[in-house]
Amino acid sequence: MAQLLYERDIEFELIKRKRVAVIGYGNQGHAHALNLRDSGINIRVGARPGGDAWKRALQDGFDPYLMGECVEWADIVMLTLPDVPMKEIYSEHVGPNLRPDQLLLFAHGFNILYGLIEPPNFVDVALVSPKGAGYKLRKEFISGSGMCAMVAVHQDFTKLAKDLTLSYALGIGAAKGGVLMTTFKEETETDLFGEQTVLCGGIPELIKAAFETLVEAGYSPEAAYFECVHEAKLITDLIYKGGLKFMRESISDTAEWGGYEAGPKVISEESRKAMRETLSAIQNGAFAERWMAESNAKQPNLQKLRNAEAQHPVEDVGNVLRAGMPFLKSE
Repeated sequence: MAQLLYERDIEFELIKRKRVAVIGYGNQGHAHALNLRDSGINIRVGARPGGDAWKRALQDGFDPYLMGECVEWADIVMLTLPDVPMKEIYSEHVGPNLRPDQLLLFAHGFNILYGLIEPPNFVDVALVSPKGAGYKLRKEFISGSGMCAMVAVHQDFTKLAKDLTLSYALGIGAAKGGVLMTTFKEETETDLFGEQTVLCGGIPELIKAAFETLVEAGYSPEAAYFECVHEAKLITDLIYKGGLKFMRESISDTAEWGGYEAGPKVISEESRKAMRETLSAIQNGAFAERWMAESNAKQPNLQKLRNAEAQHPVEDVGNVLRAGMPFLKSE
């Protein structure tokens, strides 16, 4: 059974005595930095001068620094950079400025697991990975609640890495939701698998296929959108709140029975086989190799896919319907 920790299990004073640098100020970085600042932590933001991250940090009241200067100054360095450019930024700005006994943190284990970054042996290396987007991490913190996170220690030079990493997780508000002790391997592989088979791969494909099936059968695109896209939030919110059992208790008996009958036909053994193949490619590094090759080639196939998906009819219908839903702006 994996170990789950909460606020009561963590010593917050540890991080309050440290200087923390957040490198990058994008999706995750802005939330980490703002939450740490609001927690009373001595925090600096490192970014490229004049870039979007630099400008956004200024707007949020930070005085951003050059990334190398931040690394030299800090006791704890958190890298919240995207997976692809992280290796180059690390090589140029982070690695050369590391000193003994620092704690080097990652928000995702991709670059460590696949050997793209190899930190020196005189620093601690650990991971704090919130289970959600940065805007949600910030929103939950402001509301007084918290977002769950995974924590792992890859290299423990000082023998203090675990406690200090947990203290960081508390500083960004994650310990209120619960912190799961894991490994870089488990965090990275389960994260990639979940994204590809469910969150960013499976759900969109399921939605498009169902939408297309209804429209091809003669139903209006608007009705298809409401049933296959709009109501998806209702179900995922119920699952988020209380699990599959709570969701089924909250819907009609007709919907529950229909789901039991149709679900295994839609997600069949062929689907499960594809999931196993997807997981295998993540585990053996084949996916990482393909993704880095695509990125090194300036992402031509990714751009084609983006353009094609943007032209799907479900997007046009959704844009029209959502225009009449002003309440979505507060989501």
